[in-house]
Amino acid sequence: MSRYTAPAGAPKGWRDTFNFYRQRRLVTIFLFGIASGFPWVMIGSGLNAWLNELGFTRSMIGYFGAVFAVYSVNFLWSPIIDRVRAPFLSKWLGHRRGWILLCQMGVIGTTIAIASVDFQTQLHLAAILALAIAVFSATQDIGIDAYRIDSIGEHEAHVQSAGAAMATAGWWTGFAGLGAVPFFLSDFPGWDWPQVYLVLAAMMACLTLGVWLAREPKTERSLQQHESELHYQQAAARSPAKTLAMTGFAFAMLIAISLAITGQVSNFSTWVTSATSLAMPKTIWFLWFALVIAFLTGLVIALVRLQRESENAGVAEQLPVQTKHRVAAWIIVTLIEPLAEFFRRSGPRFALSVLLFVLLFKIGEAFLGRMSIVFYQEIGFSNTDIGMYSKLMNWWVTIAFALIGSYVNMRFGILKGLFIGGSAMALSNLLFSALAIVGPNKALFIAAVVSDGFTSAWSTVAFVALISLLCNRAFTATQYALMASVGTLGRTVLASYSGVVVDWLDGNWALFFFLTTLMVIPSLLFLWSIRKPIQRLEDENHARSR
Repeated sequence: MSRYTAPAGAPKGWRDTFNFYRQRRLVTIFLFGIASGFPWVMIGSGLNAWLNELGFTRSMIGYFGAVFAVYSVNFLWSPIIDRVRAPFLSKWLGHRRGWILLCQMGVIGTTIAIASVDFQTQLHLAAILALAIAVFSATQDIGIDAYRIDSIGEHEAHVQSAGAAMATAGWWTGFAGLGAVPFFLSDFPGWDWPQVYLVLAAMMACLTLGVWLAREPKTERSLQQHESELHYQQAAARSPAKTLAMTGFAFAMLIAISLAITGQVSNFSTWVTSATSLAMPKTIWFLWFALVIAFLTGLVIALVRLQRESENAGVAEQLPVQTKHRVAAWIIVTLIEPLAEFFRRSGPRFALSVLLFVLLFKIGEAFLGRMSIVFYQEIGFSNTDIGMYSKLMNWWVTIAFALIGSYVNMRFGILKGLFIGGSAMALSNLLFSALAIVGPNKALFIAAVVSDGFTSAWSTVAFVALISLLCNRAFTATQYALMASVGTLGRTVLASYSGVVVDWLDGNWALFFFLTTLMVIPSLLFLWSIRKPIQRLEDENHARSR
């Protein structure tokens, strides 16, 4: 790796660093991070504990985690979040804040609804409502991530690490800090999980405070998108047949996505309740995701060729633009251009390499996290112990090391942060193997939680900062959602098999956690293979900030 020089404007010393993180935009990013992480409690750790106490099997609990696959495909509707305003709210609050508040209201409503469901007799309905919470939450994340990147100028590359740290600290505050509340409440006499979920809905309502404190970021996104539309209007006029085919494929893709989502909402609960076959996730989430990616790749290639033909025409005479050309240009710029621009700017080889690294990086951590609550309960820790150590203590550890990690990234570079955090993340999983062998030892539990929080925070900050730098400000929501979705695919869909793996190992938790350590290694090897272009990209971004 080349020698890294800290960018101008990076904080120097702890006092300067403290004042640096007090910026209003960074505090707002922190608040939005809390709202982003909190819904994971409702469909993650809280729901796992609820299902476990009701007597559902480990495999069933693991399968229920397939709702997180929604986070893996939210890039499919992210172009709509980029271009279309949220009904009523965006006109009042602004584009980004309008979508964020709309989604938060959806999370609140579906959480109240799931609190009234009897899981023993209405598991189908519970699965649908869990899926609905995931959809609203994943859509909220599109708006929040876009807000974070838009609020940081392109000449402030070093601030991306700080923004990533505040987002990570906020997310863990919502997931672990506030996520401890349901575990404490569930152990109180007279409290049951439906009552706990009503409290969670009220807490989510309080988290809408971030929307009211935030300032809508000012960007040139609309102007850049308009310029792209003008370009494709002429391209459509010159090549009407190709343009018609592309827009037709885009519409077909939207219809296919709508039908797939509608069909699987009704099928999902049946699959969860049977939990007897791996056919559903393989055919629906993996095959469907692969087909959509292949379909989008074809559209991107066609769009690149169309643009090259238009560029080769040079300063040819401007052709008259008709309504159909304007419609076609709007569809192309909304649905296809964000992906085409990413591949065109980065180059197909590097773009695909980045997506593959993103897919692999967090798989081991996800397998560990998906089964951690069940593991803690099985070896003898109470819900109060879990809330105290796994949630509250891990919360503070994550915040501290997220900020420390961002400072190190600003001083020494994101690439080094990825290697340090990823390597430590792999090794920290071995402590959980030791805990499985020793039993409910609180000292070892604390050590495992602290190491997991440290490594997760450090690696996540570098990870988020990297993919944020790769985004074009004209298509922030779509490009970030694409990369985040690929990463979430590995962390959520694959992790839904975690319970199956534990059962296959006959409950050998020590071996299970050892396997999660090995899962991290391929991503680190792959990161080493693409280190040079990443380093060049980072150097170029920091050079612009000087």
